[in-house]
Amino acid sequence: MSIPLLICDDSAMARKQVKRSLPEDWDVAVTMATNGVEGMEAIRAGQGEMVFLDLTMPELDGYGVLQAIKEEGHKCIVIVISADIQPEARERVMALGALDFIKKPVDGKKLQDVLRKYGLI
Repeated sequence: MSIPLLICDDSAMARKQVKRSLPEDWDVAVTMATNGVEGMEAIRAGQGEMVFLDLTMPELDGYGVLQAIKEEGHKCIVIVISADIQPEARERVMALGALDFIKKPVDGKKLQDVLRKYGLI
């Protein structure tokens, strides 16, 4: 059965880049969201068992999404993919429940290394 995977980023190019970086044989059903509000709607609809999440987005940023996931009790695996590489950003997302943090631009090898590290592929 396919894993419901959400890619939540306001940049169309970044969303495509993440999708292209996924392992070819990974059985996922991909949903795209352009901001945190859309992302939370997808998560509530069961389309985000696993989430690749940007931090800087309009309407509701990645921190807000992580907070909402935590407050609403969703069991999502969240990997943050962001250009904000400040140590404080990393610490904050990890404290909010993110599994890991990948620096943008993402590449297939790095993404797959992180997925492998946690036994997700």
